[in-house]
Amino acid sequence: MHLTAKLRTAFWAVSISVSLTPHSAVAQDAVGVRQVVAHSMERGSDLDVTVWYPAQSGGEQVVLGETPFFVGTPSMRDAPVAAGKYPLILLSHGAGLAGSAQALSWIATPLAKHGFVVAAPTHPGNTGPKRSAAETMKLWLRPADLTETLNTMVGSAVFRDHLEDGKVGVLGLSMGGNTALATSGARLSPTRLAGYCDTDALNPSLCGWVRQTGVDLHKLDMKSAGRDNREPRVRFAMAIDPAPVDVLEPRSFSGIEIPVEIVNLGKTDQIPVTANAGEVAKAIPKAHYTVIEDASHYSMFGECKPGAAELAEKEEVGDPICSDGDGRSRSQIHTQLVDRAISAFDRALRGSP
Repeated sequence: MHLTAKLRTAFWAVSISVSLTPHSAVAQDAVGVRQVVAHSMERGSDLDVTVWYPAQSGGEQVVLGETPFFVGTPSMRDAPVAAGKYPLILLSHGAGLAGSAQALSWIATPLAKHGFVVAAPTHPGNTGPKRSAAETMKLWLRPADLTETLNTMVGSAVFRDHLEDGKVGVLGLSMGGNTALATSGARLSPTRLAGYCDTDALNPSLCGWVRQTGVDLHKLDMKSAGRDNREPRVRFAMAIDPAPVDVLEPRSFSGIEIPVEIVNLGKTDQIPVTANAGEVAKAIPKAHYTVIEDASHYSMFGECKPGAAELAEKEEVGDPICSDGDGRSRSQIHTQLVDRAISAFDRALRGSP
């Protein structure tokens, strides 16, 4: 979720559907994609889950994550799963422009190509025609979405025999980073969350959208908001530009027992407080913290199509969605983030040096 400035951009663009464009099958494609359903008792509805996985040849080539602004990533729909067992990565998306599982296909696809199964639920209310400020701000429900996804994967007739026992990690970007930390044992502070939009000091755009839709965070039912959402089967977590980190209870960080990798994007003195996780990392016993200074929060979006910046200006999007840091292309930054994620999950789930 773009929490750094002018969030109306993200929520304006969320109505753009993710394309699933058919092409002829390409035999050398090694990444399959499949849609599964995980039922959420707490939400009282089903969760749409996108799964990327190492695949045999076959299936139909599709493109995930494509919008008028962003390039999509190809994979093979319903291709047979490649023989073998693989670690599982639970992937949590943000909201707005990155408000669906498919929007993160740029990082999920290469992870699957490397030999991981990646399962990403689309968190209800964060995207599409049913987007909702109230549902988006119920951050405590997101970790349970990952738990239900995990339950579905280990019980799936398609995937259960291809998952390595005890090899489960979680990856979250932006608001998904908040989810990854919560799944690891960080707890939300109901008081901090209720007061998050009392002023515009923390996030004027997000809070402007919350108020515009008539949502009063103080009136949300938060009786469960401060609960422990730790998922004990998760052995490692990675959070990229986690936001909002300032609604998490600081005292809970010291209780996180698993290794955690945290990455912030942007110059250290320019990372907004709501996404700046440097102090969070210091408080987590087994955390590793990195800043990619020549990136930006926009770097978590897909690669921009030619003319996307001009289209965004014409449509009065209001944010430089195609701008990264200084010097490098988004493709290069994506490569660095993918390589970092592969290295981190290899170490944590495969014991690689």
